[in-house]
Amino acid sequence: MKQERDEGYSHVLKYTGIFGGVQGLMILIGLVRNKGVALLLGADGMGLASLLTSVQNFASQCTNLGVSFGAVPTLSELYSKDDQQQLSRFIQTVRLWSVIAAGLGFVFCLAMSRFADTMTFTWGNHTLHYAVLALSVAMLAITGGETAILKATRRLGSLAKIQLATAFLSLIISLPLYYFLYQSGVIPVIVLMALTTMVATVVYSYHYYPLQLDFNKSMLRDGAGMIRLGVAFIMAAIMGSGAEMLIRAFLNVDGGLNDVGLYNAAYMITMTYAGMVFTAMESDYFPRLSAVHQDISATNETVNKQMEVSLLLLSPMLTGLIMLLPLLIPLLFSNEFIPVVSMAQVAVLAMFFKVQTLPVAYITLARSLSMSYLLLESVYNVVYVLCVIAGYHYYGLYGTGVAIVLAHVFDYFLINGYAYWQYGYRSTMQVRRYGLIQTVLGLAAFGVSLSISGWAYWIAEAALTIVSTAYSVHILRQKTHLWESLKRRFVKTT
Repeated sequence: MKQERDEGYSHVLKYTGIFGGVQGLMILIGLVRNKGVALLLGADGMGLASLLTSVQNFASQCTNLGVSFGAVPTLSELYSKDDQQQLSRFIQTVRLWSVIAAGLGFVFCLAMSRFADTMTFTWGNHTLHYAVLALSVAMLAITGGETAILKATRRLGSLAKIQLATAFLSLIISLPLYYFLYQSGVIPVIVLMALTTMVATVVYSYHYYPLQLDFNKSMLRDGAGMIRLGVAFIMAAIMGSGAEMLIRAFLNVDGGLNDVGLYNAAYMITMTYAGMVFTAMESDYFPRLSAVHQDISATNETVNKQMEVSLLLLSPMLTGLIMLLPLLIPLLFSNEFIPVVSMAQVAVLAMFFKVQTLPVAYITLARSLSMSYLLLESVYNVVYVLCVIAGYHYYGLYGTGVAIVLAHVFDYFLINGYAYWQYGYRSTMQVRRYGLIQTVLGLAAFGVSLSISGWAYWIAEAALTIVSTAYSVHILRQKTHLWESLKRRFVKTT
């Protein structure tokens, strides 16, 4: 713990860069895949795939018992103590609960298939489609348990290989099936990708920790704490998936699959893009925050450092994204998706607020205050759904983009206000200054997108992106003494 705290900004920057880099490669591969899917299936086909995937995620999160999250702290502690006997036993406990979660997911998905069809479609009978998804939901539960084992035992290189391999395989599997089967290939692609990910994860995990079939009833009791810890996190994820499923179902009923596909494209390219930085939160930041959660001063320091680095890394990318969206959307999808550019550009602004909210939101989880966390997430998701429905009703897809921003602004004040009052969290003047400057630059980039066109647009947007990037590089160089380190290395090598 001491080593991690002493490394300070260098540590945060290093691991945010590592996890973000892997995520970035996966996003690039995914964008190529989405381009192919968009050309083969069109907006209707992408809307169908989005709808089925959101239902799969909802069913998975309703039944996976939070094993993939709740198992990590105990496994990490046993691994750090080098207690191989207890570690091996708890790994078996994790695998037992993963099998239980897989069974629950399979049964739940079968049971909800008819209801899901009624809620999400106004034409045809898609009950069988949702029933087949039960296979993928069960496989996701097994994958979650094995992923927790690899993450807690510091097998991050293996996790990166698994993620990149499955991303490449998604291209190889999905595009031929969509080419030959068209929309009928959506379900086979979802199931085969779940199978591929599970097999890859199991192979690596079993290599390090072979399967031992000596389960007993005491393992159910041993895993109770793990399940309690994971439930709050996963319940929040359930509400998030449920909110997205409701939004997509509303758009399908009120507007049609075309609007679902357009909304999903804009949502994917904005929210997923920011995930390059947010990925580091769960893998590196959350364990560090949990270790100091009883120390208010250390908690504030940990949160503020993570927020500073995440904000400075992400903001230039967001400003650049606003500039490039008129090129990226038709390039990554097709010309059919051009009408959603304005929605995507305004939705990007939400990420400036999310990056200043998420590090603070983890304080509640680090303190194991599950009910508080669930309450805060419930309030946000209700506001989010209501905003999007109202935005679409009055202003169409552009209104949904504005609604996403308003929901994130609300969440920013909710989470930061609650942490200030309940935990004594105090943001530093530096955090507030960086956030204000980068958010203003992002708003300026959006303003340019509304008012200027032609060469003037590209010149103005490029200038704002350069300013944002230069500012972040200047601050990060000061924080990490990167320039001095490079000079010392240069002198040493010469």
